[in-house]
Amino acid sequence: MPLRPFEGFTPSIDPTAFVDSTALIVGNVSAGPDCSFWPMVVVRGDIHQIRIGARSNIQDGTVIHVTHDGPFNPGGYGTSIGDDVTVGHKVMLHGCTIEDRVLIGMGAIVMDGAVVESDVVVGAGSLVTPGKRLASGFLYVGSPVKQIRRLTDRELAYFSYSARKYVELKDRHLSSIAAS
Repeated sequence: MPLRPFEGFTPSIDPTAFVDSTALIVGNVSAGPDCSFWPMVVVRGDIHQIRIGARSNIQDGTVIHVTHDGPFNPGGYGTSIGDDVTVGHKVMLHGCTIEDRVLIGMGAIVMDGAVVESDVVVGAGSLVTPGKRLASGFLYVGSPVKQIRRLTDRELAYFSYSARKYVELKDRHLSSIAAS
């Protein structure tokens, strides 16, 4: 697997996870059961920690990074991603907190100190500015993001559905690799 230690920290990835051979995971990173890291993903925990919960999927071309501790960022910012999170293609997550059952749309950017509470959709191409907090149960879109409307019951049910489908897909990929 494309895991690289850095300064005494080796990524800790649950054995049930899938890491594509073109992904790179560096340093102080942990990922829970049934996560998936798709082609060209970079998860770089070199100057702070990154924690990813169960059944979260990090899709193609996404970059996850952190902010160092220093005079301009006392304590720095790690990145935390909860359970059942779908991170779309080419997303940038930087020093932020993403709680459980969240969908981050393709090409979105979530910046330092931002918090995306559970049960939120961040629309494709959106910008979540530093320190912004997105309240649970809403759709947010725009650059910068704005709260648009409450999520429907059907949209709320999609979070678990998406997580399950990506667990199934990563299992199919693992089976295909084992068979070759």
